[in-house]
Amino acid sequence: MSDELAARVRDVLSVDAEEYERQAEADAEVVKSELAAGTFDNHQSIVGLEYEFYAVADGRWAAEDEGSNELMRVPRRLLELIGFEKELGLHNAEMTTSPQPLNPHGLRAQESEVLARLTAALQCTSSEGMRLVSDGLWTIPPTGETAREYLTDSISDDGVRIATNMSDSVRYHAMANGANAADQMSVDAPHVELTADTVMPESLITSIQPHYQVAHAADLPLYFNYALRIAGPLLALGVNSPVFPPDLYDDAPPEEILADGYMENRIAVFESVLNAEGPDKVRFPDDLTDIEEAVDRVAADATMVPMPVPRGDRFDDSFATLRRKHGTFWRWVRPVFDGPTRSSANARIEFRPIAAQPTVRDSIAFQAAFAGLMESLPKRGHPVINQDWETAKENFYAAMRDGFDSGQRWIANDGHETTNPVEVYDDLLAHAVDGLKSAGCSEAQADRYVAPLRVRAESGQTPAGWKLDRVRDGLADGDAFDTAVYRMQRDYIGRQTETLLDGSFADWL
Repeated sequence: MSDELAARVRDVLSVDAEEYERQAEADAEVVKSELAAGTFDNHQSIVGLEYEFYAVADGRWAAEDEGSNELMRVPRRLLELIGFEKELGLHNAEMTTSPQPLNPHGLRAQESEVLARLTAALQCTSSEGMRLVSDGLWTIPPTGETAREYLTDSISDDGVRIATNMSDSVRYHAMANGANAADQMSVDAPHVELTADTVMPESLITSIQPHYQVAHAADLPLYFNYALRIAGPLLALGVNSPVFPPDLYDDAPPEEILADGYMENRIAVFESVLNAEGPDKVRFPDDLTDIEEAVDRVAADATMVPMPVPRGDRFDDSFATLRRKHGTFWRWVRPVFDGPTRSSANARIEFRPIAAQPTVRDSIAFQAAFAGLMESLPKRGHPVINQDWETAKENFYAAMRDGFDSGQRWIANDGHETTNPVEVYDDLLAHAVDGLKSAGCSEAQADRYVAPLRVRAESGQTPAGWKLDRVRDGLADGDAFDTAVYRMQRDYIGRQTETLLDGSFADWL
């Protein structure tokens, strides 16, 4: 298997990088021409969702004195059976929903599809003694392995480095072998020591990625710039990855580790691993001035791995190399230009800051709130668009570090700046509800979608805070640090087992 995979990696590495760049630039001109012709315009807004999970042992065969919920590799045949897609690690599984119009029926269809497919997947994985978990960062390594061993194990096949626990996607393996690859890829987070020779450490993390398709492509920059200004406040509500697997930490005292750590380590992992060398591939993006700039940024982005690009008869095959390059155009908010036919061509915004959440309802709440804000803020001409980009960026990384207590700066509807979380989230969530109502939801429907986020804003409680409280409780009870982390994680998974499909994080409080 490794011989075949290594051969495929070599084929990719033989692609002419200069020709790849020229073709991407030519494709960008095609897209800009079609944008000018109105091909990417649509009569309505569309929403979609990518939802990542990791697999753990469900504990049914564990002895009473043994632990449970260790990370598990998902058999490829099982992924096919449940209709999920492979992601970076062998423990990962990803669901992508079918795009739906932004209206009450479309939102209900999004939630129903997630529930239907996840229910079926949980039934199938249960027969294998495993469970899919919705979370931001896993902490319990596979049985008989440390997290460090699992994340760094690799082999060299005639000079091609292959990560042992990575899926067989050629793109992922090529990232560690190309001309632009760093010698080492490290996680940069407080008290964490992890270096690998592949991008496998990035498989620590899992996320949700809501999509919002704009009706008129030329308006995308305005929506995009609003999305940058809500990224920090929404991230502050959604933080869910405050601790790593314990064996990845240095020998600092547990309280120091917890006090110095970030509330959303997922951000730090993704940035530090994939920004190991050269320009920052993963970052908070600049404002956009026009739609052509959005296309040019993708074309001009540093290429990590030139990939062979087959061309066919689909509409988007006319810019296939640009689409392929977009696969490594990593920004926390990014524009997407896509569509297999002219009639389905679309311009959309992919919102990437949010970790996978404790329950489906919480994840859908972020999808709906993002869509509602995209509907409301531009139409109302909300003054937060006048917030300096530097402030929006500072908000984002402050939320990464400190979560709900990060002192988010916001320009309220009446134009005054505030850091009062009551004012920030009253205004933010009111506009999310307003946008959902303008999309056809009743006030009760809109309030239901946003309610899980309102509970967090009013209580100041986030999943990351809940996790840290449990770890500190364990330490207070006399647990060793690793035991306290594992107890927290098992409590998280246990509560999720009861509420994933028909509850919310509010039920945990």
